[in-house]
Amino acid sequence: MTEAILLVGGKGTRLRPLTVHTPKPMVPAAGVPFLTHQLARARAAGVEHVVLATSYLAEVFEPYFGDGSSLGLHLEYVTEEEPLGTGGALRNVASRLHAAPGDPVLVFNGDVLTGLDIASLVDTHRTTGADVSLHLTRVADPRAYGLVPTDEAGRVTAFLEKPQTPEEIVTDQINAGAYVFTRSVIDTIPNDRPVSVERETFPGLLADGAHLQGLLDSTYWLDLGTPHAFVRGSADLVLGRAPSPAVPGPRGEYLVLDTADVAPDAKLAGGTVIGARARVGSGAEVTGSTVLDGAVVEPGAQVRDSLIGTGARVGARTVLEGAVIGDHAAVGPDNELRDGVRIWCDSRIPAGAVRFSSDQ
Repeated sequence: MTEAILLVGGKGTRLRPLTVHTPKPMVPAAGVPFLTHQLARARAAGVEHVVLATSYLAEVFEPYFGDGSSLGLHLEYVTEEEPLGTGGALRNVASRLHAAPGDPVLVFNGDVLTGLDIASLVDTHRTTGADVSLHLTRVADPRAYGLVPTDEAGRVTAFLEKPQTPEEIVTDQINAGAYVFTRSVIDTIPNDRPVSVERETFPGLLADGAHLQGLLDSTYWLDLGTPHAFVRGSADLVLGRAPSPAVPGPRGEYLVLDTADVAPDAKLAGGTVIGARARVGSGAEVTGSTVLDGAVVEPGAQVRDSLIGTGARVGARTVLEGAVIGDHAAVGPDNELRDGVRIWCDSRIPAGAVRFSSDQ
């Protein structure tokens, strides 16, 4: 297998914008845009040609990634005039594929961080003779996902909508967002209209007697559809829990990029990333968080599980927990922001304006 399609945004994926100016797919995760990790893992699995299928932001991706040669890839870009869904996006880029009708084509979503053994998925596809092979994972609470039961041999038997009652939860296996398609199957998807692979393509293939094979791989999987999950994914990349050959430094408790300035007595832990030209002041504690380029964490601040946008400022002794601070926003000293609060780009929070704890 040498070809892949990367689905970025549009209907059918769960990308949601962060409260930062930078479009989410380009927000750094573990020091580089998240898509860099996706592309580097595909290259490590033997992929040489990738088509980025997107309904928006192609003007952002192409200037950064170019022709893909810096990653050892040949990249092409296809932007939909109207969102076509996951299935429609595949059909829309079919003409850019070089694969013969019987060849495998890897397809993966741009908003999922996974430790999937890509080579194993491709091998499963070939050895079982499947028309489509799907990466499946187990989740503790599958109510937010479509369920994918399989038989003893791993062959998919149904695609079930999000369960509404306990009786409807017949499996904890869900579609994890990575597939191998036999090229000819992509050509059967209707052209020039929205198509969902989950709701139309896969159920239709099953009804027609096609062979859909599931590969259960639960090594690591995270949907990056929320800011909290995005920060967690970045931390897991730094800590080495999520694999990627693109992390620009050794795995460990923190990653400090070149030109960042961290005070000697500041404490960094939990997979924290400090971006280029960012500053962390004396006595500050930053745990499991992402501090983007040029941001400032002033002395004595405590930051946990949070995203601090480009050029933003967190005042002295301020406490952040599970917060998202937009680009160039300023949170004054002695504030306390918790529980998923989001501060919009360029906003200003005065000193001591927000507290959860006692004034004492």
